[in-house]
Amino acid sequence: MHIPDGYLGPQTYIPAYAAMVPFWTYASRNLKKTLRASQVPLMALGAAFSFVIMMFNIPVPGGTTGHAIGGALIAILLGPWAAVIAVSLALIIQALMFGDGGITAIGANCLNMAVILPFVGWGVYRLIAGNCLATSPRRWIAGAIGGYFGITAAALSAGIMFGIQPMIARDAAGHSLYCPFGLKIAIPAMVGEHMLIIGFVEAVVTGLVISYLQRVDPDLIRNANRTTLKQRKPLIPRIAMGLGAMALLSPLGLYLPARFAAGSAWGEWSNNEIAKTVGYIPSGMRKLSSLWKAPLPDYTAPGIESTPLATQSLWYIISGAIGIIMVPLTVISTRKYYSRKDSEDADSGLDAPAG
Repeated sequence: MHIPDGYLGPQTYIPAYAAMVPFWTYASRNLKKTLRASQVPLMALGAAFSFVIMMFNIPVPGGTTGHAIGGALIAILLGPWAAVIAVSLALIIQALMFGDGGITAIGANCLNMAVILPFVGWGVYRLIAGNCLATSPRRWIAGAIGGYFGITAAALSAGIMFGIQPMIARDAAGHSLYCPFGLKIAIPAMVGEHMLIIGFVEAVVTGLVISYLQRVDPDLIRNANRTTLKQRKPLIPRIAMGLGAMALLSPLGLYLPARFAAGSAWGEWSNNEIAKTVGYIPSGMRKLSSLWKAPLPDYTAPGIESTPLATQSLWYIISGAIGIIMVPLTVISTRKYYSRKDSEDADSGLDAPAG
């Protein structure tokens, strides 16, 4: 669902950026009132979880792949506005560092995965869970259903963004300047694979994590944005260890697509792959696709894309580890913009003055 550079024209990606500005602004202001600085580590780990879970590509029928996102889970635990910031930072680092998603499409990708997904997932969860006990099975069931509908709604939005391109930007020959697939192709392709497969993956991930937290720390389910630093200390090392294990297992995101001969995710093909599919490379796509050269493109070292899978897997693990470090550090280093300081933070020394 990471839209690359060249698939969206400026008629779409500029309004998407403009639409994200008020979301980022309000999210920062909202969290400034409700999120204590001592609660930022949990948000940072949530962002890292979202980053690494997106590396696990799952083969889907038709020869493409998809992945879970974890946006609904963050929204359920910390609120949808925290998810806006956490998932946005993960997506921005993916685009800048690993070329996963385009620079021009950051606004669009954040709108789909950091706004629509969390808010829809959180809304469905609240509707089903209501005020039931934190340990009630209704909680994890509601989370699973919320994750399913959240990622499906995000896929619908992405499909619309893809599908309107041939309608709004064509060259003299009548070819689309950007994504060449119209609404009748893009929407069924995006929504279909998420309704039938990826939505269930998101549901399982969300439901399992909530079920686990119900057993080890029910208070986190009830009011994660009010738990204290002292209460979270036993849980944070477990989460960190889990993220490390996920990084080591991340090459499954390479092996499974290779095993089932699955290519790139729908709408994330290279120029050559597009040319083989539709017979031409849209001129706007050709210009924008080389706009940014990521340091570790596709989570591997530059120039080794055709090396043995074992070598690519090593770099995949390295990239996962880099992301798991970079994303939380980015969340924590920018906390002054979206968290408030209180007496607990001062006591913990988290925001103590330098010197």
